[in-house]
Amino acid sequence: MGNFAGFGIMIVLFAVMYFLIIRPQKKQQQKHAETLKQLQKGDHVVTIGRLHGVVDDIDTENKTITLDCDGIYLVFDMNAVAKVTERVGEATSNDDKSSESKTEEKSEKED
Repeated sequence: MGNFAGFGIMIVLFAVMYFLIIRPQKKQQQKHAETLKQLQKGDHVVTIGRLHGVVDDIDTENKTITLDCDGIYLVFDMNAVAKVTERVGEATSNDDKSSESKTEEKSEKED
């Protein structure tokens, strides 16, 4: 009976460990992989070494990415990208929204 209790405790500990550690880590890895799939030329990224740059080229065959860091081009492994700070599509849509709001403000002032 004591052996079964010890075995049951081990199973419960494994289940707790799975839900507290392994499962969230897998979700985070999937999210990072999705972020890497969505990378485009012109995206602003930060590497794991905290280097900020703009994506210049993506080589999916070799899984490398070329970053433009103020005119210096550096090649990194795609997994070296820690996060995307600004996406190409988002930057243009934000610029469009701000220009539209400025136009609306001007028209309101004229009225």
